[in-house]
Amino acid sequence: MRERRRALERRAAAVTLLVLLQSLATIFFVADVARDISVDGWSTHLLVETAATIALVTGVVFGAVQLRWLIVRTRLDETAIATARGAMSDLVRQRFLDWQLTAAEADVALFALKGFDATEIAALRGAASGTIRAQLTRIYAKTGVHSQVGLMALMVEDLIELDAIRNVGSKQSGDGK
Repeated sequence: MRERRRALERRAAAVTLLVLLQSLATIFFVADVARDISVDGWSTHLLVETAATIALVTGVVFGAVQLRWLIVRTRLDETAIATARGAMSDLVRQRFLDWQLTAAEADVALFALKGFDATEIAALRGAASGTIRAQLTRIYAKTGVHSQVGLMALMVEDLIELDAIRNVGSKQSGDGK
């Protein structure tokens, strides 16, 4: 998701620069066409130049609309991520309470959910690897799983709606239901 956000930000910056350059060119061409009409009147050359200027104005408007869409989309993505983080944090906190994990076990379980192995968790917590392994064993027993992957799956299970899985499965199998 961070990569997508960065890509949207880069795209927004590029479109902003393009819209700015187009705006400057538009101001120049509108002023030039207006001056030429006031001095020389209408001619075929001025009709072509006016059409090009109108196309440029249209491009500026389109670029501005595109830029606005990118900004709104980025904000929506940020809001969705913040909401998901909050929901995930609430879920993790509630599950830790449901499983009656001690504070130390909750810390270890959180590191395990983030994908750290026992050795990494031990280094992060300043504890012995054997202590972390024992805590993981107690965590697995309290949660009814047998591994770190099982712990992750148990946590993710509450986040995934069964209907969503069925819809994806039916679309992939060609049922279309």
